[in-house]
Amino acid sequence: MRLLIVGTLKGQLTTATKIAIDNGASVTHASDNEQAMRVLRGGKGADLLLVDVALDIRDLVMRLEAEHIHVPIVACGIASDARAAVAAIHAGAKEYIPLPPDPELIAAVLAAVANDSRELVYRDEAMVKVVKLAQQIAGSEASVMITGESGTGKEVLARYVHSRSHRAKRPFISINCAAIPEHLLESELFGHEKGAFTGAIARRIGKFEEANGGTLLLDEISEMDVRLQSKLLRAIQERVIDRVGGKTPVPVDIRILATSNRNLQEAVRAGTFREDLLFRLNVVNLKIPPLRDRPADILELAQHFAKKYADANGVPLRPLSAEARRVLTTNRWPGNVRELENTIHRAVLMASGDEIGPEAIISPEGDRLDQSKTPPAVAHATFAAEQVTRALVGRTVADVERDLILETLKHCLGNRTHAANILGISIRTLRNKLNEYADGGLPITPAGAGEPRAFVSMG
Repeated sequence: MRLLIVGTLKGQLTTATKIAIDNGASVTHASDNEQAMRVLRGGKGADLLLVDVALDIRDLVMRLEAEHIHVPIVACGIASDARAAVAAIHAGAKEYIPLPPDPELIAAVLAAVANDSRELVYRDEAMVKVVKLAQQIAGSEASVMITGESGTGKEVLARYVHSRSHRAKRPFISINCAAIPEHLLESELFGHEKGAFTGAIARRIGKFEEANGGTLLLDEISEMDVRLQSKLLRAIQERVIDRVGGKTPVPVDIRILATSNRNLQEAVRAGTFREDLLFRLNVVNLKIPPLRDRPADILELAQHFAKKYADANGVPLRPLSAEARRVLTTNRWPGNVRELENTIHRAVLMASGDEIGPEAIISPEGDRLDQSKTPPAVAHATFAAEQVTRALVGRTVADVERDLILETLKHCLGNRTHAANILGISIRTLRNKLNEYADGGLPITPAGAGEPRAFVSMG
């Protein structure tokens, strides 16, 4: 957590600094808006600005927006200055803290900004395997690709890897490649020199230099334009970057982590992602299963979020009823952990009585999740199709073909002609395949084992 304190805070600077450091923050000071901008451009970076309300906060907000620097502002001022507090919020501050600073209040603000509550909560064996691999490779310098559906917790796992690495006390810098316009992403990554383009009013250090000595997370890297990927590849290979408009390469010492919710092999085949970059990034792959494939995690996470949001909203902690637990574990969670968290947050607010019941487990529109609008037959067919697909993943075409032929022959009680017709192949091809399987030692249903039973094709 990197905190930049701007202004004198009316003599409370030393106290605020000590409280922040005691809560694990690294603190930098700036006397005014101009010095604050120099600090941010210079590569030290900040996760939060604590700004004296006496300064022109609107001016600071506009400066940050003009240079595309995204960092939240919390204003500080004497407790009785209500008018200044309101003006600071209107100017763009996210919060107002009265002075003298209260240790618990500052600790809460720092925790909220650092998002320390995003713990890696898991119990399911599928997730245990992923975390075990993450622990094994955390101490290395290997690049890591973290894949999984949207909302599965890829950034949380990335922070977990960083926190257990040799770089844990150095910066963890994250950049969302999908959230930044294409024409600005290069400058965000590599920085720029003054005058490099319209609006480049001063030298700006990019995320690579900001992360120097630590870890850089390239979130949703599959969204990066293929032309910029070549510059990224050079930076990773040679550990040097070129600022936009710069003439001298800048060495960097970072570890790269990347995430994607897409199939990057398919992106390579489509020509939208460089294969050599994928090889560089995918030294280790941490694939997070979707929540629907981690049933033991659903209740573990639900209980974690129930406590988190009960505390946050000042309401009693209520246990989940047996029926509520059933609703949670049978839901498909297309939005994964993110959707589950939002659902439990709503449930904490909507619940009444001693438990969180199924009536509180609702969608954003207020519909109960246990009263699905999907027809049962459709839901069953969807589930069956997913089960079949999952069973095929990781198997070769030859394996699937062999099992299909042998199962069809078994259903036909050994009748070769009938089996060949169902499979859509010639009797000669079927016999050749069966001879091949028999030579491999597999049992084959003998011909003439009886009249074939009815066989319903699923094709």
